[in-house]
Amino acid sequence: MIIQQLHDHRVVLVNQDSFYRGLNTEELKRVHEYNFDHPDAFDTEQLLECVEKLKSGQSVQVPIYDFKQHRRSSDSFRQVNASDVIILEGILVFHDQRVRNLMNMKIFVDTDADVRLARRIRRDTVERGRDVNSVLEQYAKFVKPAFDDFVLPSKKYADVIIPRGGDNHVAIDLIVQHIRTKLGEHDLCKIYPNVYVIQSTFQIRGMHTLIRDRDISKHDFVFYSDRLIRLVVEHGLGHLPFTEKQVITPTASIYTGVDFCKKLCGVSIIRSGESMENALRACCKGIKIGKILIHRDGDDGKQLIYEKLPKDISERHVLLLDPVLGTGNSANQAIELLIQKGVPESHIIFLNLISAPEGIHCVCKRFPSLKIVTSEIDVALNEEFRVIPGMGEFGDRYFGTDD
Repeated sequence: MIIQQLHDHRVVLVNQDSFYRGLNTEELKRVHEYNFDHPDAFDTEQLLECVEKLKSGQSVQVPIYDFKQHRRSSDSFRQVNASDVIILEGILVFHDQRVRNLMNMKIFVDTDADVRLARRIRRDTVERGRDVNSVLEQYAKFVKPAFDDFVLPSKKYADVIIPRGGDNHVAIDLIVQHIRTKLGEHDLCKIYPNVYVIQSTFQIRGMHTLIRDRDISKHDFVFYSDRLIRLVVEHGLGHLPFTEKQVITPTASIYTGVDFCKKLCGVSIIRSGESMENALRACCKGIKIGKILIHRDGDDGKQLIYEKLPKDISERHVLLLDPVLGTGNSANQAIELLIQKGVPESHIIFLNLISAPEGIHCVCKRFPSLKIVTSEIDVALNEEFRVIPGMGEFGDRYFGTDD
């Protein structure tokens, strides 16, 4: 049903059953005593290789298992091309941690035991040439114990549990909508779930058009930059933790809402980051703001020159401010300093207007627990390490020192 509803995207199905190990001569003689429901019955190494290649954009050849001969077909296979969505199906796919680590979303379909047995009888008699008695015998001897020993314990690893299986249309619709949302994101947001691009609208695109225009006046550049910065700051604040709070309204009614994070500060990377301070102050009354100055020399940006931070910064969530994420070297240096000061990596939210893919890779690979909030991801860096298409030297344009 998920595949049917995602018809507008490329979806492939990889079934764990395709990776059964072929039985040797001795095992074939006692095939009715062979436990096909044990994790050792599968070639997990080949399954891992297959999924890793698909995730990296490569096509793979999935083996075809002959359940009547109990071996893989030697002269045929199923060609599977790289796709937007890879669905890995199998009752034991959660058993191996290496397989779980490859999954972006883990779904456990919780179906009634009688329904599972009925489906197994129908499948094994129709598709695998077995009789009902042998299916029932195998179910009692191997299938039910394997479910209790391996399948049911793996339920705890699921991100989503669907009761009633395919009959639960509400749950399936929610999963499909989630997948569609992910497919609509920038490719880098799929790779790094800690990267957030604010929703693009004609207003945002219009402001980007204005501030990227080299002929815009300084007054207009500052005005529209401030508007855009405010949106990024507001979005970043939405990623802070909150607590539930009830208040009494003027009508003497109870309103249940949330309370803002109290322990918060901003840190601007001098000097471009200072352009974002006013928007942060407008959103957070009385917020403390620290400063970091890092010498930017080409693509190096690793020499710390100056820092002034709140003394209790280790107890705060930090909004790190820099309008342009280029190579990521200066950002890494600033983040490393914050961590040395005791700030947990997960308490850092890095705010910028535009980001280069190279900078996102650089920061997210080194600090996977922080969050990056940006308004647009640009194409690349050029040979001079400037963001393309970019908007030039932001600090010079904002503070009027580009003449």
